[in-house]
Amino acid sequence: MADETSTSIPTEDVAMAAPAPAVETSAPAVETNVPASALDPEDAATMQKAARQIEFYFADSNLPYDKFMWTLHTKTPEHWVPIATVASFKRMRDFSALGKEWVVRALREQSTQLEVDEEGVNVRRKTEVQEPKDQFERSVYAKGFPEENETLQARLEAFFEQYGPTNAVRMRRDADKKFKLSVFTEFTSLATATAFLSADPPPTFEGSQLLVMSKEDYCAMKIREKGLTGKAADMRKNLYSSGRKFDAFREMAGTAKKSAKSEKSEEKEIFLEFMGSTIPIQRDQDGVGQVKEEDIPFTKGATLRFDGTDAEGGVAYAEIKASMPLKEKFGRPPYIKYTPGTTWGLVGFHKALSEEEIQFVKDTLPKIGEKEVAWILAGEDEEKQFQIERAQSAARAALEQATGGGRGGRGGGRGGRGGRGGGGRGGRDRDGGRGGGRGRGGRGRGRGGGRDRGEGRGNGAEAATGDDAQTGEKRKRAVEPDGGPDVGVRGKGAPPIIATAKKAKVDAES
Repeated sequence: MADETSTSIPTEDVAMAAPAPAVETSAPAVETNVPASALDPEDAATMQKAARQIEFYFADSNLPYDKFMWTLHTKTPEHWVPIATVASFKRMRDFSALGKEWVVRALREQSTQLEVDEEGVNVRRKTEVQEPKDQFERSVYAKGFPEENETLQARLEAFFEQYGPTNAVRMRRDADKKFKLSVFTEFTSLATATAFLSADPPPTFEGSQLLVMSKEDYCAMKIREKGLTGKAADMRKNLYSSGRKFDAFREMAGTAKKSAKSEKSEEKEIFLEFMGSTIPIQRDQDGVGQVKEEDIPFTKGATLRFDGTDAEGGVAYAEIKASMPLKEKFGRPPYIKYTPGTTWGLVGFHKALSEEEIQFVKDTLPKIGEKEVAWILAGEDEEKQFQIERAQSAARAALEQATGGGRGGRGGGRGGRGGRGGGGRGGRDRDGGRGGGRGRGGRGRGRGGGRDRGEGRGNGAEAATGDDAQTGEKRKRAVEPDGGPDVGVRGKGAPPIIATAKKAKVDAES
């Protein structure tokens, strides 16, 4: 079985403690074993050959398939590779004997694809690494070559160059790395590959007739010989097509796929339970939770308006907080909107109120801050806008809790204490502490308006706010932030909230 496979061999023997490259050497080069004394350091042709050999190491046809070279290439963001390293490769040793400075000069004067840094220490590509196209179609199979010796690779390259420019000439080897007397050659164009296959007379190498065919035909022949069909045939063709143990493009695609899959799995959908409806929560451009207005249900008769509070003296919270019958009656505290300096406010409930329930509120809270107030159902337009504000506030809170967000910290008003805890070139591309995050809600005695306690959930898990919230953030934000058009204001004139003074959880509606 081993004689039917193509085994990659190291690009070069590297004179350093590093793994050998995974791809076989296939660049055009001068004949090996030429004494350094026989090379003219001023000969432009010699310098061009050295530059071309190094260009091959960085070529699209080699670099992304040579694990060792790719590791060097991606080691730094700038993708500089030490010249001393590439000059130590086996096929460069004759040139490097002329000195590293000569190699640097050869690159600077003869290479159009590479650049050398100012210090003359490193080299890199001038252009981005591009995945080669149509490699399979531009590749040919040829068999009938002599046994391997030290000059065969260079002779093979010179032979194929007669028919046109090549990117690689790969000597095929068995499992023991013995030359199989056949090669795969990648031409730079489909036209050149076709010309080689249709040459008349047929190609011969040093007087010996060659068996030649396209790489695609060779693969099809082997698949037929093995009797492979269906998926097995496709897998074998893919193996022949790549022929590489390492493929940087394949590696990067796999990494990107895993990353995308991971991000997708982490992005759990979160919902808001509001007024009997389940609404998907989205993120705005700042990552803050929000819901589409068209998804927010309108429940008529779920909002009461009070009029008559003292615009100068503000609202006495203690009276309202101590009025537990409201929470006991409705099962959860209402959501309150009030602006200091005005004589009215809105109180939102989680369902439409009956006449009996409206009367209960009137009887329970005839006064606010020693001032008699009048209770009426809010107007339809006013109530619609209020419910939108409630839903958006609940969506923000639900997303914060579900994702472990929030800033925690000290609570609103006087003495309210929040929770503790955490709440290019050459292919060169390559709030914690106290009061933060998810802490334990502290004992809140601060004044504040209620946040709507809509429930958020994702993948079956509850992510509720308000009474179900346990973060310092939720405790703090039970008092609405200053200045918002849809919220109350922290401090003396903040809106009332139906709550117990000793309860550690946020008293707001769900």
